[in-house]
Amino acid sequence: MSDATLPDPIGDPVALPTPHVRPRWAPLTLAAFVGLVICTNIANATWPKLTDVDSPNPELLLLLSSRNRYLAFALGSDVSIPAYIAIGFLRIMAAFLVCHLIGRAYSNDAIGWFKKYLGFNEEAERTFDAGFQKAEWALIPIFAGSNIVGVLTGVRRTPWTKLLPLLTIGIAGRMAMMWWLSRFFEDELDSFLGFTTRYQWWFLIGSVGLVVLVNLKNMRRR
Repeated sequence: MSDATLPDPIGDPVALPTPHVRPRWAPLTLAAFVGLVICTNIANATWPKLTDVDSPNPELLLLLSSRNRYLAFALGSDVSIPAYIAIGFLRIMAAFLVCHLIGRAYSNDAIGWFKKYLGFNEEAERTFDAGFQKAEWALIPIFAGSNIVGVLTGVRRTPWTKLLPLLTIGIAGRMAMMWWLSRFFEDELDSFLGFTTRYQWWFLIGSVGLVVLVNLKNMRRR
């Protein structure tokens, strides 16, 4: 059959997906993430010193990392409530937004990186993706401290007008919960911090060793 006798195509032409173009500011998001990871590693290595019951520095601990355990340790080290709210809120918000911007800048490449280095598998990705389609309004507040959720909101380009209020609610709820738990288990928390202070050097050695082992394991994944 010659070209002249070919039938005319039916329907509208199929539009090919537009390839993702990384913005010029994309490398800045990776630099910010590396900086946050370094701060978290410092917190993981030095928290026994920063929570010393005789000379604590809970504000610095929160600035380095505001993971749940460090929120509790800071409260157990008598951090002031204004400092707890201000530093903890901004630190959690900063980590989430950096991951969100990485998702916006690098799209599916970012998901691949996080799956590789954070142990995020295909099944977990499908579960989260399905959850975002059904209840994004609930997942963002619940997982306000999750790096991978931050990346997924960036890949899906969640509008800022939706993201920021939900993230604020989630962070406030997380910090309120940790404050309540630290008050409920105040005696146990005080005993634990007293124990880590008494054997501070052993905890420091163990913490530094654990940080080194975890980073060596991550380097082997490259």
